[in-house]
Amino acid sequence: MAWYTKEKAKSILSNAPPKQAPRKSMVPAILMNIFVTAINQLSDVEIDKVNKPHLPLASGDFSIGEGVAIAVISTMTSVAMGIMLRSPPLFIGLITWWIVGAAYSIDLPLLRWKGSPLMAAVTIMILNGLLLQFPYFVHVQKYVLGRPLEFTKPLLFAAAFMGIFNIAIAFVKDLPDVEGDKEFGLRTLPVILGKEKVFSISVSMLLMAYGAAILTGASSPFLLCKLVTMIGHSVLGFILWHQTRTIDLSDAKSMQSLYMFIFKLYYAEFFLIHFIR
Repeated sequence: MAWYTKEKAKSILSNAPPKQAPRKSMVPAILMNIFVTAINQLSDVEIDKVNKPHLPLASGDFSIGEGVAIAVISTMTSVAMGIMLRSPPLFIGLITWWIVGAAYSIDLPLLRWKGSPLMAAVTIMILNGLLLQFPYFVHVQKYVLGRPLEFTKPLLFAAAFMGIFNIAIAFVKDLPDVEGDKEFGLRTLPVILGKEKVFSISVSMLLMAYGAAILTGASSPFLLCKLVTMIGHSVLGFILWHQTRTIDLSDAKSMQSLYMFIFKLYYAEFFLIHFIR
């Protein structure tokens, strides 16, 4: 009986998901993000010569062939690493990332989702919000920590907050590009509604997200978590409100500065998420 139990235990352990270092899964994510950036610039070279002439392909710093090589190599390496890590949620997340990222930019029938305000917002929400939450959470829980899967309050908060945040980012992203988008027939939301209305909608969404985060923090039973989340989100919300008062919607550089500033707030949230309890 003891022999059977020992052999059975070995069998169970041999079939268990192997524990991995979490940093390994960061590399394929970075590579897939490089692919999304590369395929977007490859698809938008002519538009970027109007909107963003400083970008590598638009400026001629990189050739089209070099851009294609970067896109292909980053994709193949990312997918290969996803297979080597033997994590189904991570691999599915990377493949989804590749499909959605390509569909956003490539000009083919039923694709080029960036030309639709709805599909552009959904795409950005998936790429920068949901795909950085659910697949990686499941991967870390099961294949890094070896824990049973349980959807936690921080995960659900992160998915909701980042989803709203990235929809606003999708709207703000197109504000500096109105002239080039008009010239090439892209029906982005600022082209349809105007810069002022889209700017107002985006800022309101972000401030509402911060308000919801403050209320979520207030519900925490832990004093430190309560204080950090409430004060942290209040400060970031105030900084955002103050920053938007100085934005000149007639100046592309000012709008681009706003877009980059909102991305800094986005990355700051990855710190505050840890205090949601």
